[in-house]
Amino acid sequence: MSADTDPATGTDPATGTDPATGTDPATGLARADEPLFDLPEELAIDTDVARKAIAAFIRGQLRQAGFEHAVLGLSGGIDSALVAYLVAESIGSERLLCVMMPYSASSPASQGDAEAVVADLGCAVDLVEITGMVDGYFGRDGVAGEGGAAALAAAQLRRGNFMARMRMAVLYDRSVSWRGLVVGTGNKTESLIGYTTLFGDSACAFNPIGDLYKSQVRQLSAAIGVPEAIIRKAPSADLWPGQTDETEAGFSYPELDRLLFWRVDKRRSTEELVAKGFDPALIERVDRMVAGAEFKRQVPPIAKLGPRTAGVDYLYPRRRPGSSARP
Repeated sequence: MSADTDPATGTDPATGTDPATGTDPATGLARADEPLFDLPEELAIDTDVARKAIAAFIRGQLRQAGFEHAVLGLSGGIDSALVAYLVAESIGSERLLCVMMPYSASSPASQGDAEAVVADLGCAVDLVEITGMVDGYFGRDGVAGEGGAAALAAAQLRRGNFMARMRMAVLYDRSVSWRGLVVGTGNKTESLIGYTTLFGDSACAFNPIGDLYKSQVRQLSAAIGVPEAIIRKAPSADLWPGQTDETEAGFSYPELDRLLFWRVDKRRSTEELVAKGFDPALIERVDRMVAGAEFKRQVPPIAKLGPRTAGVDYLYPRRRPGSSARP
């Protein structure tokens, strides 16, 4: 413990925060006098333009598919909260269904944040506990479930991936009764490094924020009115108690976003990135993550046998319902 730390509370007496994280241990949030978020200069966007473009995109995707409603999973995190606000702004909150799907170990604070979003938007909401679905397969308290003994001993990551897929199964089932499309909530940073569950949180009919880095998600969230508590808290998939994205990944989002921006968007070489101050080891690690996650960003390949193969040489954009164009 640092000499500058209060031995009774473990906090910095001058700021009242945990010196290791810079957060208030009572709330898990940054101090109110701290900046709302860290936005690297090169990642700043025109939020008014972004909102207009995304609104047109959302309305266009629904119209082309012949739907008027949308459904999304609301976790209490910033990504799903931002998408909820964007959808409500685009088509009206009365056409949006938010589904909260906690597990028994999920943070109660996350559900509270999700409820705050629903209350602010005035949209429809469902609460579906996934504990029974998950424990029914993996088992609990030493008793095996349908997955057998091997599943009972599964690691947290395996369980977390299963939870993500169960949540998406619920969303697609709810989409039937709501008669709406499932909206994606994953950001560009997660997609590039593969921090997503294939056919879990990455599954959707369309994704309004898939081209926004996490830092830009924070900027747009502040502009559209996402509650400050959600913007300030440490990003987490809430897959197990205490889990946070940055702790698990080992780097901060602003640092990672800058690296990805210069590598992917600006196509800078390794030498140019090093000249900008990036650690060569970090560059190499991120490059491996981006390359290793490519399969998650692609439609599954199909073995070509016939003269025209879907996804290979039978390629058409989505058409409006009732289009007279020949297939």
